[in-house]
Amino acid sequence: MKIARALLLPLGLLGVGCASSRHSPLATVPTLDLERFMGDWFVIAHIPAALERNAHAAIESYRLEPDGTIATTFTFREGSLEGEPKRYTPRGRVVDRATNAHWEMKFVWFWPAQEYLVVHLDDAYTETIVGRTKRDYVWIMARTPELPPADYERLVRKVGDMGYDLSKLRKVPQRAAAVSGR
Repeated sequence: MKIARALLLPLGLLGVGCASSRHSPLATVPTLDLERFMGDWFVIAHIPAALERNAHAAIESYRLEPDGTIATTFTFREGSLEGEPKRYTPRGRVVDRATNAHWEMKFVWFWPAQEYLVVHLDDAYTETIVGRTKRDYVWIMARTPELPPADYERLVRKVGDMGYDLSKLRKVPQRAAAVSGR
């Protein structure tokens, strides 16, 4: 059962295939300071992959490794704030060293790495949007578990302006005291 789950994880998380040519490229942020970007990001809203459809208290945490890769820990509670804890540890690699905003994420050693584009980042590094050219998945994240309503609505509009189907966007229930590594 665990082997089957490991084989299905990449399919459920990121879908099948490469970026479709029918979608225009997403512009990444012009520059990203990797050191500042590292740490915990609360998933505020997303167009979820199958794996995270019922995620609560979701946190994506990044750590820059000496070899330049990005150790990633994705934690959440399944189905409710008290649900079963889940933890995944994909590995990121910066593709575009000029901007540091185009990464690839590898979830399972035998599965192709998946596109990961930082398409919005505020100057204070407190809010970000990560997307994919296919417009199949998107993540609105912040350094805090909640955003003021006006900020949240601004980021949702930005996601819509990028060509995402906002009817698929799901707000992720968070808990104020959530921390990674729980």
